[in-house]
Amino acid sequence: MWEYTDKVKDHFLNPRNAGTIEDADGVGEVGSLACGDALTLYIKVNDDGVITDAKFQTFGCASAIASSSALTELLIGKSVDEAEKLTNKDIAEYLGGLPREKMHCSVMGQEALTQAIKNMRGEAPPQAEHSHEGELICECFGIFDEEILRAIKENDLQTVEDVTNFTKAGGGCGKCIEDLERLLAQAHGESVCETPSSEPAFPAQGMTNIQRMHLIESVIDDNIRPALQADGGDIKLVDIDGSTVVVQFMGMCSGCPSSQATLHNLVEGKLKEKVDPDLSVREA
Repeated sequence: MWEYTDKVKDHFLNPRNAGTIEDADGVGEVGSLACGDALTLYIKVNDDGVITDAKFQTFGCASAIASSSALTELLIGKSVDEAEKLTNKDIAEYLGGLPREKMHCSVMGQEALTQAIKNMRGEAPPQAEHSHEGELICECFGIFDEEILRAIKENDLQTVEDVTNFTKAGGGCGKCIEDLERLLAQAHGESVCETPSSEPAFPAQGMTNIQRMHLIESVIDDNIRPALQADGGDIKLVDIDGSTVVVQFMGMCSGCPSSQATLHNLVEGKLKEKVDPDLSVREA
């Protein structure tokens, strides 16, 4: 269970300003249902440039709903110029803090606000993904380099795990880990060290346990299972215990006299090559 503050719990159980504004002056949409979190922010602005109303619709966890609710409370009564200065830190502080693993919810609120103000000024459509000109870094969650760089600089992020906590980038298949390392170095004004060709880089190094698990699953699905299925067999990931991966052979591979050779030469070999050279594999 995450350790939530009483204020987070209150805004989750009793969200403020949930709903829509039919004649909103600005609308900002970020995230997507496919990625697990989605937020639509509506703002109403008077002739003096003051936000008189703000409402939200959020699909997501308790932190996402609480962050959206807190954002609307922070916005109402502020001028647009004042609102532009709000950051994800302000949202988290208003709630008395968020678990580090849930900080991406406050970043989502900041992104929605930025998009709503751009939409109000006629600079962008409501949906942020249509206006991105940067590089798509994380295909799993649709995160672009500009979002990642801003999160790194504004929150002084130091590691790939930090970036995942604040943006969700890298929390899926893990293929963007090298890009995240590059953006971290870029944001901190450092040069990215090239790995000599004689010493291949192993993407699992520096990953969180969840990222490592997703990468192992991806290698099994993409590089191991097709070869086994071609011979009428199959494989299932059963468990990951530290550096030991436990699998189960199925179909023609189950009970096959050469199953041990397949286990070590194909399965273990591919996982050592593409994930971590310290991994070992055994049958359930």
